[in-house]
Amino acid sequence: MFLDQVTIRLMAGKGGNGCRSFRRETYVPYGGPSGGDGGKGGDIVFVADPNMNTLSEFNTKKVCRAEDGQRGGSSEKTGKNGEDLFLKVPCGTLIYSKHEGELLADLKNPGNAFQAARGGMGGKGNAHFSSSTRRTPDFAELGEPGEDKLFFLELRLVADVGIIGVPSVGKSTLISVISD
Repeated sequence: MFLDQVTIRLMAGKGGNGCRSFRRETYVPYGGPSGGDGGKGGDIVFVADPNMNTLSEFNTKKVCRAEDGQRGGSSEKTGKNGEDLFLKVPCGTLIYSKHEGELLADLKNPGNAFQAARGGMGGKGNAHFSSSTRRTPDFAELGEPGEDKLFFLELRLVADVGIIGVPSVGKSTLISVISD
């Protein structure tokens, strides 16, 4: 099935939460904070692919989500970043913002890329909030949400065949008989 226009919702990954933990060692009574940072959420990127010629892949998949970042760990371990999601579109795809109607990108050459939605930043662990006056912070930051956007994709087509001729010789009739 050929499809040259589609509306799609993109949801970038949420950042992982920071960790709230404390060092506990045998001979260290007050070990201090050791919470790690959360991982960054995954981004969503459109990439022009010369092997595609239709947007029909997005007809059944109207919402695309990137992976969330992982939570931070104890001993100041940073959480894993979410995987970026790369969406392949045909060369000649125009990407519009659904709400503003503004043209954001024109992916006409193979390999052109457009970052459509950014993933959220991971939250900081309680080790970041330690100071000389606050030695045992009992809190950590939450991860930020990723961007949630609507896009309108349009495939720009170039005609392969042209019909020329004098007026009233049946050009329109020929096209109506050949096409469905």
